[in-house]
Amino acid sequence: MTGPLDGVRVIDASTLFAGPLAATFLGDFGADVTKIEHPRRPDAARGHGQAKDGVNLWWKTLGRNKRAATIDLSSDDGGDLLVDLATDADVLIENFRPGTLERWGIGPERLLAANPRLVIARVTAFGQTGPLARQPGFGSIAEAMSGFAALTGDPDGPPILPPFGLADGITALATAYACSIALRHAERTGEGQVVDMAIIEPILMLLGGGITAYDQLGYLQPRTGNRSVNNAPRNVYRTRDDRWVAVSTSSQSIAERVMTLVGRPDVVAEPWFATGRERAAHVEELDAAVGGWIAERDLADVAEAFARVEAAIGVVDDVAGVMANPQYDALGTILEIDDDELGRMRMQNVLFRLSATPGSVRHTGRQHGADTAAVLAEVGVTPEQLAALRERGIA
Repeated sequence: MTGPLDGVRVIDASTLFAGPLAATFLGDFGADVTKIEHPRRPDAARGHGQAKDGVNLWWKTLGRNKRAATIDLSSDDGGDLLVDLATDADVLIENFRPGTLERWGIGPERLLAANPRLVIARVTAFGQTGPLARQPGFGSIAEAMSGFAALTGDPDGPPILPPFGLADGITALATAYACSIALRHAERTGEGQVVDMAIIEPILMLLGGGITAYDQLGYLQPRTGNRSVNNAPRNVYRTRDDRWVAVSTSSQSIAERVMTLVGRPDVVAEPWFATGRERAAHVEELDAAVGGWIAERDLADVAEAFARVEAAIGVVDDVAGVMANPQYDALGTILEIDDDELGRMRMQNVLFRLSATPGSVRHTGRQHGADTAAVLAEVGVTPEQLAALRERGIA
């Protein structure tokens, strides 16, 4: 299958999560992605998460739809090979610290001279400028600096970091979005450009109106656990059979239906019930009513009752529950695919469904350097030259 990005050539010279995942998103919709790794130091992501029979499982998803080649970009010959590859590429994604590519003689100036249409996405913790630009950083640092951790956790507890790469994932989405915009510009004008993507920024955008509220009111949102300062009831509640459900009442009509369902229609008529923020000021009363009603019933009865009155509820599931969920099954969210090392396996499918140009997972993550010979042959490297490059540790 081909996709809407068929013909778009992407070089993924990034490591770990934000940059590589952005390249994965592009590859899922047809881009020809070549993953470049160091010959002796593979992407550290290959060592994260669980492994089966010595084969990393996370890489099967993160590295999918990518050819895997090895080049030591810090060497002169390796840098020349990158420039050769970039000459016919549309996008280059890298996440070295600012100044690294320039020190190696393969900065944007040289790359754009070789290919004026090239989109160069530079994904770093802090961006290309500023006092922290050259400091090391990861997604967890962004989750702390952005205000996310300060908002997460119980009121009397410490700030909490997520147990997965949240900031990296958000940055990957933003990077794929930015590359798509830049590709559109290059298509129309023939002009490439540099995307300066700082991991500390996209997550900040998703935190809502906190910047403006502080600017205008000096307001700092406190940690509220699973509760919200913007509406109530909104929490997770335990059922009689020891399951957890999440309830959200962001819309007024659902808030009214929930409170009527749990036997408190009287509060709906209260003046303070008319807005989410005023309801949040009465969260103890509302939580007690909803939590008490749910605690007296098993999950099946709670879910049926909420569905009957068209109120929003979700079971708190782990991955096992997700993979057994009929809604995910109906959407095709979990993909089953053959892998050349481990056989049949399941992973997340592409992010969304396009009716005319759907994405696809054509193959799982490849072994380190599996496609080096084929990739370098495309820029004229002969088998003899490849052998010499390998002898010198460059490929």
